[in-house]
Amino acid sequence: MNRIAISLSTLWTLLALASTGLGQTSAQTQEKAVRPGQRPAPTTRTAATGVTRVQQHQRLQQQIEELKAAHQELTNQLQALYQTATKEKATETAAQVKTLISRRQEAFQSALVKLEQEQLQLQRVERERPQRPVDRGQTHGKQAPQFELSSFDGRTIKLSDYKGRIVVLEWMNAECPFSRYHYETVHTMVDLATKYRDKRVVWLAINSTNHTTVEANRDFAKKCKLPYPILDDRTGQVGRQYGARNTPHMFVIDTDGTIAYEGAIDNAPLGKQEPGAGPVNYVDKALSELLAGEKVSLPVTPPYGCSVKYGNQ
Repeated sequence: MNRIAISLSTLWTLLALASTGLGQTSAQTQEKAVRPGQRPAPTTRTAATGVTRVQQHQRLQQQIEELKAAHQELTNQLQALYQTATKEKATETAAQVKTLISRRQEAFQSALVKLEQEQLQLQRVERERPQRPVDRGQTHGKQAPQFELSSFDGRTIKLSDYKGRIVVLEWMNAECPFSRYHYETVHTMVDLATKYRDKRVVWLAINSTNHTTVEANRDFAKKCKLPYPILDDRTGQVGRQYGARNTPHMFVIDTDGTIAYEGAIDNAPLGKQEPGAGPVNYVDKALSELLAGEKVSLPVTPPYGCSVKYGNQ
């Protein structure tokens, strides 16, 4: 019992520190990121902080990853103590630990939602910013770069194998809340791939996250019942060739091998639709137009999501 009491006292201290950390993370984010309703000047740097939007996105993503890691570490400790207390029949201690776990989960979710909302606000500002006539990273209308990649389930995939067919490329990251939303909350990608599978449309997911693992991708594919492979681009070579910037970042390749559409999957990041706009799935729209023998009416949109986690070159 003494051991349990000491451990519980220690974890109360850890929880207090973690809660303080959550508050600090939120406060820091509010200073570094765009506040709700606030729109930075339409330049590559914000006037208040002097940092680029890319840097803001990177900071937010880093804070999200640090928050998750800290939460997981403390939760593991709490779960271990709970199991020990239960095993030793320390009913009161077990109940206290269970309460701690619940409170920690609530605080974690609250902090995570704030960070994700600020990510979303940055994406909204970027979409509303007037687009330059020529985008340096735009690949629409160009021949799609050829590639050969291994899938995480052991196959070799060549783009040339699908000559004469429409191919959808989806840059994804199972750690990114924007990617997870389209797989775990709604089933955008799987449903859309299934809808067009019988129309000879090929769907390929590509993961250019430099630190991802084979096991993580296999588990994700199994959990989400993916009817298509996830391709291993941990080197980032193919992602850089295409100019993939976000997860998700979508590319639709027409039957002649040209990129007919590139950009966001839809106009509702994390399900939050723009005021006054109806829901539009840009990839669905592009595919239906191509299959009808028409040109894609909206060939380019700004992608949203987490930045692609490329490794150092």
